[in-house]
Amino acid sequence: MPRYFNGVIGELAAGRWRDATGKAWTIPVEKVAIADSLEGEEAALVLPLHAGKRITVVSGPHTHEALGARVARALGAKEFVWRNPRCTGEGVEELMAAVADAEALVAVGSGTIGDSVKYGAFLTKRDYSVFATSPMNAYTAPTASVSFDGFKKSLSCRAARGVFVDLAVLARCPRRLVAAAFADAPASRTVSQVDWLLSHLLLGTPYLEAPYDLLSADEPLLMANAGRLAADAETLAALARACAAVGVGTSIAGTTHPSSMGEHLISHYIDMFAGKDHPGSSHGEQVAVASLTLSRLQNRMLESEAPPVLRPAAVPEAELRRRFGPTAETMIAEAAKKAHAAAAQTEAANTLLREKWPEFRARLRGVLVPYPELHAAMKAAGCPLSAADLGLKPEFYRDAVRFSRFIRDRYSFLDLAAESGLLESFIAETE
Repeated sequence: MPRYFNGVIGELAAGRWRDATGKAWTIPVEKVAIADSLEGEEAALVLPLHAGKRITVVSGPHTHEALGARVARALGAKEFVWRNPRCTGEGVEELMAAVADAEALVAVGSGTIGDSVKYGAFLTKRDYSVFATSPMNAYTAPTASVSFDGFKKSLSCRAARGVFVDLAVLARCPRRLVAAAFADAPASRTVSQVDWLLSHLLLGTPYLEAPYDLLSADEPLLMANAGRLAADAETLAALARACAAVGVGTSIAGTTHPSSMGEHLISHYIDMFAGKDHPGSSHGEQVAVASLTLSRLQNRMLESEAPPVLRPAAVPEAELRRRFGPTAETMIAEAAKKAHAAAAQTEAANTLLREKWPEFRARLRGVLVPYPELHAAMKAAGCPLSAADLGLKPEFYRDAVRFSRFIRDRYSFLDLAAESGLLESFIAETE
């Protein structure tokens, strides 16, 4: 019999979990199973969720061998092995054409396979479930990150009916993927929460603690055991639960803000603009380096007892058009939603900062992990720690820190630093 490690995620899926205020939450994922092994359990887990429907299992060249073939055999289902998976508008169209006769889909893979099936199933109004082949947060999230004409968008979809994690499979995945998952959850939690809370305090952006209450069940254990993430089933299960917590936090909040702020914008910039010089680093590896960059900036700015003083922040439209061509129009529109461009806006923000900075600073520091502590944990986990570790040129990474804030309308410490004239000196020190 499998030994299950569903923990707080299982409680949430069953409708029994309450946050720190006592409020009960539910999520659209109906079944979650995190176990030492799910071999022989696949049919019992999946078939009731998609009763009577023709199922196609979707895998990639590597995930077919790791798990896809086994799942397809267990379900008695057709398997489509996608030889060139890519989570783009065209890629999803190709995938949906290949599985057109299926009534339900089962994704076996990580981000590219999972998000492609998720978005395609949403477009074609089909149910889907997912088997993980590496730890990551996308499995339980009701959003998909899809590229259209080179611009990456986070799109609302439907959540999976079932999310299944075989820890024996995860234990065999490359170590770099385990480290990347640790960076994306729980290590980046501190920087995304600080950014989201800043946006709430300064701009009135809606904000919830519940996603972080959910993650807090496993974060201390993982931070303390960062050097042995795959050493035993308990620790690996905690990582799987933390990743799942980040994903379902999106359902709870109705937005990806809880886990995708300035650090994710830098990662998106790398994917969007590195082109042929992209080193092949994964999203989680990029988030690791970007999280350390944001942490260093946040820690530095929050050390000051004096509030930052903002200046009108007109969006540099001409420079963005020169650098990014047609993509600049979307960037300009996104950035305009959050910039303190008018003098009246800027003065109102400065008044708020003068009056509330001690309170704001105390709240932000309350959810901040000190930079040395975060750096040490990521190093122990085996995460890349610098742009050089990723294989990126320093000047490109500095541009990522400089321009990534224009990709989406999310206000982060990158914006606060830019509007207060501190970003350029910070970038000059960034490697």
